[in-house]
Formats: sequence, C-alpha cells, structure tokens
Amino acid sequence: MAASLRLLASVGNGFLRRSLLENNYLARFTAGPRRLLTAQATHHVALNVPETKVTALENGLRVASEDSGLSTCTVGLWIDAGSRYENERNNGTAHFLEHMAFKGTRKRSQLDLELEIENMGAHLNAYTSREQTVYYAKAFSKDLPRAVEILADIIQNSRLGEAEIERERGVILREMQEVETNLQEVVFDYLHATAYQTTALGRTILGPTENIKTINRGDLVEYITSHYKGPRIVLAAAGGVSHTELIDLAKYHFGQLVGRYDSDAPAPPACPFTGSEIRVRDDKMPLAHIAIAVEAVGWSHPDTIPLMVANTLIGNWDRSFGGGVNLSSKLAQMACQGNLCHSFQSFNTCYTDTGLWGLYMVCEPGTIDDMMRFTQKEWMSLCTSVTEGEVARAKNLLKTNMLLHLDGSTPICEDIGRQMLCYSRRIPLHELETRIDAIDAATIKDVCTKHIFDKAPAIAAIGPIEQLPDYNQIRSGMFWMRS
Repeated sequence: MAASLRLLASVGNGFLRRSLLENNYLARFTAGPRRLLTAQATHHVALNVPETKVTALENGLRVASEDSGLSTCTVGLWIDAGSRYENERNNGTAHFLEHMAFKGTRKRSQLDLELEIENMGAHLNAYTSREQTVYYAKAFSKDLPRAVEILADIIQNSRLGEAEIERERGVILREMQEVETNLQEVVFDYLHATAYQTTALGRTILGPTENIKTINRGDLVEYITSHYKGPRIVLAAAGGVSHTELIDLAKYHFGQLVGRYDSDAPAPPACPFTGSEIRVRDDKMPLAHIAIAVEAVGWSHPDTIPLMVANTLIGNWDRSFGGGVNLSSKLAQMACQGNLCHSFQSFNTCYTDTGLWGLYMVCEPGTIDDMMRFTQKEWMSLCTSVTEGEVARAKNLLKTNMLLHLDGSTPICEDIGRQMLCYSRRIPLHELETRIDAIDAATIKDVCTKHIFDKAPAIAAIGPIEQLPDYNQIRSGMFWMRS
C-alpha cells in the first residue's frame, strides 16, 4: 500500500518560502535588543546542524543533500508529478507507473534487480501522492553510486512490458479492494471528492476500476514523457553522503534528461474548494466514520504555520490512551469524560495552493450529535478565546513532533525532497522554530477566524449516521450557540 495514501498530513510538514521572512509573525523579532539576541541564538544553533547543500544541473534537475556522517544513507528522486496532473481518462496512471518501476529495465530483469538490491543489503521503495511521485533507496553509504545508478535506470529505462502491465493490473485491482476495507482511507477519498468536486484533487490516487482495466503502455510512456523532466525532479540524499560525489553521479546518470518544455511547464490545474457533503448511510455498521474540514492554505502561504499550531491545539485522542481527562486538548477531555467517540484525529493536509483543515472522528450512533457540537465549539474557541498558555503548549508540542519526525536518514531525505519541490530550498530548523515562536494567541484567533469562522465545510460520513446533523445546521454554526 503506497505510503502516500495515508492522507493525514503529519505535523511538522509545513514550511514557508524565504520571502515570508518579512511577514507579520516575525516582525516582533526585528527590532531592538531582541533582534541581536535572536541573531546570536540562531547563529549558535546553525553551527550544530548539518548544512543542506543544493546544486542545480544544466537541465534543471536539482541535487540536494545533508551529510551527517552515518554509515548508511537514503537517496531518492522526488518528482513534481502525481495524480493531480491526470485527467478523467488516465486517472491512476501515476500510481500504475509506481508499480511498474521495479518490474525490470532494459539493463536488468525484475529478478536481477531484486537480487542486486538484496545482495547490497539495501531497500528500494516508491510511493505516489496527489502532487508527487517518489522513488528512493536505503543503503550503505559506500553503495551510494550503485543506488543512484539503479534509481536512474528505473525512471529512464523501465521496460514497461505488456506481460508485466497485465500482471500489475491485477495487483492494483486487489490493492483497491484492500483500500475499500480501510474506512479511514475511504472517508478521506470521499472528503476530497466532495471538497474538490470535478477537479483533479477530487479524484483518487489509485483511479477508478474502469481506468485500471484500460491503462496501457502508451498511457504510461506519455505520462513519463510529459512529466519526468529535469526541472521537476530533485535528487535528494541524507546520511553518509558527499555532495560533490552526488553531483558527479547526477551529471553522469541524469545529465541526458530533457530539461525544456515545448511551451511553459504545466502548472497544477486549479482545484477550487466546494462546501458540500457526501453521506453513505449503513445502519449495519457498528460505528460512524466522519470527517469534517474547511478549506485551508497551500504550503507557502503565511497562514500555514498558524494553522499547524491550531491543528496541534485540537490534537487527537483514542480510547486506548490513558489519562484522557488530564490531556491538554479540551476536546480530548470532553471526548473522554462524555464518552463521545472511540477516537478523533485533527489534520492539516496541504497542497500547492490549497488544503484541508479539520477533524476525523469515529463515533457510536448515539454520540454523533454531541461530538459534532463539541468539535465546532472547540473550533469557535480557537477564533475567540484561545489563551497564551494553550498556544505556548501547542507550539512546544509541534516543535517536538517535528524533531521526532526527522529521526533517521529516510525522513530527513524525504523532508529535503519535499521542501525542494515546494519551496526550492530546505528551510533550516532554527528558522522554522523562530517562525513558530513568533505565533501568539492573537495570531491564532486572526488566522482561525479567517479560515474557520462562518465557512462552509466539506463533510464525508460513512456508517449509522442518522443522527448526524443536517448540513445546513452544521453550516450555520448553530451548535456553537448551544450551552
């Protein structure tokens, strides 16, 4: 199952462009003695963090790496192409290509590829998301040249044989059946379908069954030819890697990649948000699975980090947690005390120019009304009454989660590749921490009022949902006014 199908974005993934250094949230750090202290602290921290080095080749491909001196490394190709660049006819092609990546090249059969990776003690994987496709390898640092050569062979010389295509067609159809049993996956696909109606973001990553049965070699070749070009690819590496060596490998193995388009490079198709809902009522199911979200912002928007702090303020909870009544999240306290749900999880999913900010919950039929009411009540509190203490605690938790997320060469490499595609640079941790520290309760109130208060949400629900309030009731925010 492709990692990208886990649609909940992890906290700590939101970074801003260099131009946002002058935004309002940092203004207080640019005056008087505090400016000097901040600069000194930033300089001190920077000395202890490995530098992320970036180099662009003549064809536009970018090479980015961080050398931490480990005996192992992760190297991968981050490609600015996912299901968002598909249409109704070829929806599912990007994911199909991911499956075909390891089925043999003109130099290696599938067996040869598998044996070579296994004999190296390496790990080869790939995943597809709505906006990106990723191929990466984990190996010993001494095997970096072989890992890069294998990745280059995979994306430039895949055989795409008819027999392999037919075999993978069946594999993907079985994968689709497995996804349908994961109700969280299904709910989030429905949420995208209703939030981004008739647009590319509203389609699933796997594509419809009809497309999987008809996608052919020509479709795969056309997708590669259209999107796998130098300016849209980043070769990222972390661990025990030499940037100079990585540049030489990139020039040798990727120097022949096409670097120009006949016209302008294709931009992501517009995907406007629509406040709406999808309800699939099934009273035979024991629990209701519900997601509610408002439109958020893209990665580079100045409101991204405040919304991430707000997302952390709402938090998550599960019945298996201990001490629910003592958690900092007010919604978790109420969910535990009132037995309102089995679990809930806040999310902040970002794309290039839009996003979804909301909550996913699993409830028994009789508690849906109350859970929805308290959820909206907490959303309103973010707009009106959040305190400095609550914001400070959420900021600390967000920073902790970000640092824990970057534990190992693979998540660091992923962080480098994703940021290079989103912002054309790697944002230093001390800079991001400074931006988080600059947020206060007033910032949270202003940003949440802008994006949450009186906004039409998108809702997706599956199960015994008879007691889910009418959409217009939710839209009107009437539950915020209850005692």
